[in-house]
Amino acid sequence: MRKNVIFILSACTLFVLSSCSKLGPLSADNFTVTPVPLETQGGEIPASVSASFPAKYMKTKAVITVTPELRYADGKVARGEGATFQGEKVMGNDRTVSYKVGGRYSMKTNFKYAPGMEKSDMYLSFDAKLGNKKVDMPAVKVAYGVVATSELYRQTLLNGGACIAPDSFQRVREKKQEANIMFLVNQANLRKSELKNNSVQEFVNMLKEINADREGLNVRNIEVLAYASPEGGFDFNDKLASKRQDNSEQYVKKQLKETKVEAPVSARYTAQDWEGFQKLVQVSNIQDKDVILRVLSMYKDPEERERQIRNMSAVFRELADGILPELRRSRLIINYETIGRSDEQIMEQYKTDATKLSADELLYAASLQQDATDMEAIYKKAAELYDKDYRAYNNLAAIAFSNGDNAKANQYLQKAFNCNTKAPESNGILALMALRDGDIVKAESSLSKAVDANGFNDVLGNINIAKGNYAQAEQNLENSISNSAALAQILNKNYAKAVATLHAIKNRDAMTEYLTAIVNARQGNVSTASEALKLAISKDPSLAAYAANDLELVKVSK
Repeated sequence: MRKNVIFILSACTLFVLSSCSKLGPLSADNFTVTPVPLETQGGEIPASVSASFPAKYMKTKAVITVTPELRYADGKVARGEGATFQGEKVMGNDRTVSYKVGGRYSMKTNFKYAPGMEKSDMYLSFDAKLGNKKVDMPAVKVAYGVVATSELYRQTLLNGGACIAPDSFQRVREKKQEANIMFLVNQANLRKSELKNNSVQEFVNMLKEINADREGLNVRNIEVLAYASPEGGFDFNDKLASKRQDNSEQYVKKQLKETKVEAPVSARYTAQDWEGFQKLVQVSNIQDKDVILRVLSMYKDPEERERQIRNMSAVFRELADGILPELRRSRLIINYETIGRSDEQIMEQYKTDATKLSADELLYAASLQQDATDMEAIYKKAAELYDKDYRAYNNLAAIAFSNGDNAKANQYLQKAFNCNTKAPESNGILALMALRDGDIVKAESSLSKAVDANGFNDVLGNINIAKGNYAQAEQNLENSISNSAALAQILNKNYAKAVATLHAIKNRDAMTEYLTAIVNARQGNVSTASEALKLAISKDPSLAAYAANDLELVKVSK
């Protein structure tokens, strides 16, 4: 009997010693992962792990390294940064866990995103030692799946139109034709020599051109502005400037009658042209011009100004010879418009004889097309006729890029750069191509050479999506009606704006419908999301496989 008692006590002692010398397994209950599910941001999958070690778990001589792992695609493993914990009697610099009370600790980790991680499981694996002895601990599954919506920027940027080099075509352009009639001091009569000067003759010839081309030229009005130089009394100058206005206005009306042009005439005069005087002094080489300008700023009363300037006798003689005669004048201004071809006329001319269209008219004609094939054909004609203009080559590169043909895009870009080594839109397309390949550094480098490019903010917005700067991306894309703008709004949780943007997109593609499914799913509109997903897959069947693993649509695709 005594032997049996001794045996039982020995066995109990061995069990106690054994249990005190081992590390038991940890479970998912000991860990909390944030966020759940995991989500991509800036090309990475960040996660925070909170660990809870129960009381009397961490042996005083134990060392445990916890390593996060993302297991995906039938055997692939991505490892994040681990954290090491140690018992109280371990001489080390890692985080110490009390044996008696345990403790809670947190760690942060990142996984580099790779396609396929949408369907994945996050495990924590353990490298444990008790003293010098390795202890086996099974890995623990703590999370599953990755929401990779931010990575869709590589698809959304394709329908943004890339960086189209714009035309400068304006059907109606405002223009001016100005003539100057000079007067002798204290006189208001129009001298024959002045009426024969070049500017007056060009003024009259423009009226004749307007009369001859009523369809292409339209006069809005004619201004007559008469002036007197500021020396002399105000009352005298007022009468003098008024007479100059009357004589000039009569001359204009006579010319209108002779050229058979009808236009309203607006006439006014300035009695003492101190403003003109100041401008002429500022650009002159008069030795004491700083003194004169200081007098003008100090004295506002016209008579006091004149008195102070006359006191500088040498200076006043320079003014009388070089400045004041230029102020005794009338300005005759024709405000008119040039009227170009209408949209219909441009397209008709393109069909009959495109060689008679300017480069800007051809680029404008391309912008009128709804069909990409028709647009491409017009750009090719523009490149053929204006082979020194980079814009047509650039826009052909933009179309090739949108079609996913990078080889052809590069060929056209090379031609664009041959025409203009600094072509801003072409550098913008290079940035988009780099971004499509996930090379943010190269994209930013190319974009730095495209500051003046049409579509610069759109490219910058896509770069900020790729970097995880969603609020900034939404701001960059605020004037864009595109898939990328909607994606930025979704990622920034501005769902109402995203819905409005997606609704406004004219050339809807599969990604437009897919984003519509996502934004509705996030808002709980399962039926609407389901219809949008079906439409997206009908436009691009490859999205079916992607959607099957997309946690955004887990309730929709069932």
